[in-house]
Amino acid sequence: MLQQLHEWSKRENRKPLVLRGARQVGKTTLVDEFSKEFDHYIKLNLEQSADARVFSLTDNVHEAFQYICVQKRISINKNGRTLLFIDEIQEEPRAVAMLRYFKEQLPELFVITAGSRLQSLLNQHISFPVGRVEYMSLRPCSFLEYLQAMGDEELVNMIHHHEVPSLLHDQLIQRFSNYALIGGMPEVVADYARHQDIMKLSPIYKSLLDGYDEDVEKYAKNTSQVAIIRHILRHGWTEAGQTITYRGFGGSAYSSKEIHEAFDVLQKAFLLHLDYPVTSVQAPPQPALTRSPKLVWVDSGIVNFSANIQLEYLQNKSLLDIWRGHAAEQIVAQELRILLDRNYKDEQYFWVRGKTGSTAEVDFVWHNGVRLVPIEVKAGTNSHLRSLHSFMSTPQASDVAVRIWSGPYSEDELTTANGHKFRLLNIPFYYVSILDELIKE
Repeated sequence: MLQQLHEWSKRENRKPLVLRGARQVGKTTLVDEFSKEFDHYIKLNLEQSADARVFSLTDNVHEAFQYICVQKRISINKNGRTLLFIDEIQEEPRAVAMLRYFKEQLPELFVITAGSRLQSLLNQHISFPVGRVEYMSLRPCSFLEYLQAMGDEELVNMIHHHEVPSLLHDQLIQRFSNYALIGGMPEVVADYARHQDIMKLSPIYKSLLDGYDEDVEKYAKNTSQVAIIRHILRHGWTEAGQTITYRGFGGSAYSSKEIHEAFDVLQKAFLLHLDYPVTSVQAPPQPALTRSPKLVWVDSGIVNFSANIQLEYLQNKSLLDIWRGHAAEQIVAQELRILLDRNYKDEQYFWVRGKTGSTAEVDFVWHNGVRLVPIEVKAGTNSHLRSLHSFMSTPQASDVAVRIWSGPYSEDELTTANGHKFRLLNIPFYYVSILDELIKE
């Protein structure tokens, strides 16, 4: 992410940058670290009235910037580089409105904004200036970032170069299982790196959940929606990695429309994603929005804590056996979301056969150029990959398919029942972070 911020800062047509992400994924810490590249760093938190006040006094960016410098007692060297970070910007909609003028009137100023409740702006019918800002999404730590936190830089290099020796395979599978257990929330990863103690993490998970719960009233549109969102936050974790139905979700009496709207709020707050299926094997992917979506939460560690399935991991089960395989789908979806960001894609999809009465379903599809590559998260022999074979038997299907599993990397040449030949890439969990590169190869 620091590299992406560095590239943003070098662009001639740079616009103010909006950092998006769930609460406590490290947005502020990231910008604080990035600020070391600058001569001057001005940081505003608009939850503090003293910092927010300037935006109620003027809508002139030059005057506002001068006022901020005086308030912060900062003397700006015009030959130096200055980074202005406006945190919790949703607290002052007038600050959002002013973003459009920074590029035009103060192009030499580097401006980054962030907020844990940007969704609340929609309640005030205010949106970020279209075409005048850029966006960047920050997710929980990836598996490679987890390895770096644990001091395993050499393993990271091996994965990056697709050069993991067979002798280290079992160790990396175990490390990935540990990562899937604790998740990627920065505070959790940092604590685990220090103490290597799962039990010490419970207060952190509880604090994160309490924070999400406290935020509900700030972005729900009414008291009724507050109750519905809190119902999802209490009962939705056990549905991770599974297709869901809106009506009666979590054993409630809420209508399909009420649940759907509440999910939309949580999705815009980056706490979850609803991934819809496609029925075609051809690109571009067209989601079937009338079908049931798959629920993917922001972080597997919070899922495991909330759904009370941590013991299954600690019993040394295969990741594909834990929680009937849903745990594996959740963590793979979490890793794929980071790859989507890297490839400038927004939506993740899975595949279902459009034929009435068919139960064929492929866990994910990856949009690779003009093709959709099917991805199954599954163990077993190749003959057991029935849904994947169903996908590959369809006319115009890709000639490459992917199986993510606990086994070593390998490639198989297969033929479907109707004679379509294709290559199956068997990819161990620890290679999901370079899946896009492996498919291109």
